[in-house]
Amino acid sequence: MKQHQHITGLYAITPDILDTDELLRSVRLALRGGAHVLQYRNKAADTALKLAQAHALRQLTREFGAIFIVNDDAGLAAQVDADGVHLGGEDGSVVAARALLGDSRIVGVSCYNRFPLAHEAVRLGADYVAFGAFFSSSVKPEAVQADVALLRSARKELNVPIVAIGGITQQNAATLIEAGADAVAVISALWNAPDIEASAHGFSTLFSRT
Repeated sequence: MKQHQHITGLYAITPDILDTDELLRSVRLALRGGAHVLQYRNKAADTALKLAQAHALRQLTREFGAIFIVNDDAGLAAQVDADGVHLGGEDGSVVAARALLGDSRIVGVSCYNRFPLAHEAVRLGADYVAFGAFFSSSVKPEAVQADVALLRSARKELNVPIVAIGGITQQNAATLIEAGADAVAVISALWNAPDIEASAHGFSTLFSRT
């Protein structure tokens, strides 16, 4: 069974932390709380630090049996033997990432609020698609807004896992899950929580209720 079929539950996206020990402590708590997928994204780190952090997170996710995705950079994903890469609108093509990573790795694509983009991504071989932002986000305040109805349409027409992103909290996530999201991607509501492990557990339990 290909791993993309397991893109489900809490999809944690790392915060911009330069201190690798601090980053690993936080991620360990999220994984202990039940985060099923971890995406490494650090806009503040230089190339050397990204490589070091990605290597360390690769080992940590293996310890917990979690899926490890690298944001934007298929080359870095290949270097650290990540499970896959996530591509935004400016991050290269699904075809190029697939050629570099091979058929066994995961390629995910941000589709924002554009259903045709998702159809095209799947046609080109994407293993999952992400839509958002569904709610206002402090991480990307300028992000385009997506409607929950988009998830319902995607659930009916697409045969790959669907990830929802953008301002997601434990209070609003259930609406997205009920509409068809297989996973919810979270940054602020997870890492800014007073108890990261408890926050991760709270998100994870939402999926067992549906």
